[in-house]
Amino acid sequence: MPSGAPSGENCLVDMDSKAGDMFGSEDAHPTGTGGAGILAKLWLPKGFSISMAKEWIDRRRLSIRPWNSFVDQRKFSKPRNFGEMCQRMVKNVETFNSNYTFIFLGLILYCIISSPMLLIALAVFVGAFYIIHLKSLESKLVILGKQLTVPHQMGLAGAVSLPVFWLAGAGAAVFWVLGATLFVIGSHAAFRELEGSDMEELLMDPV
Repeated sequence: MPSGAPSGENCLVDMDSKAGDMFGSEDAHPTGTGGAGILAKLWLPKGFSISMAKEWIDRRRLSIRPWNSFVDQRKFSKPRNFGEMCQRMVKNVETFNSNYTFIFLGLILYCIISSPMLLIALAVFVGAFYIIHLKSLESKLVILGKQLTVPHQMGLAGAVSLPVFWLAGAGAAVFWVLGATLFVIGSHAAFRELEGSDMEELLMDPV
């Protein structure tokens, strides 16, 4: 009995063509640069890409100082005066800035993982932004006569998820991360002795 559905090899050809339409169409991407279907729905905001984030992390990893030297207790001592403490903090921040960056990111990750409600709040924010962004790709979203740009969409998603962040104590989490970061980095920078090259540079500076 004949039917409109393809069969056998024709079915495989038909499935391949549909897959090509989903992943290979050139004019379905919102920016006109290619990619449709699922890829178009996963389109990131303009100016941001995963490759950019990976490149930034790779640059930080290349400039990171060895952790065994970073935490070597033999290189810690009490500064003799306030001036020496300030010199240490300035130079150590320049020397170990990548290490300090990963410490800051680690504290943020620890805070998020240790707070289930904060994880839920972040999931609500990401979900709200994702839905709003998909709607904007299907048709322009206009509020009060203005088209919603990506920052506006993020702000709207933040407003939607604000009650969840409030219940999760996001404000206290932010202050905890900032306080812990300042304490850890400030203590390390103040008590970590300067490297030999940094000491020579300070001695050569004109008074």
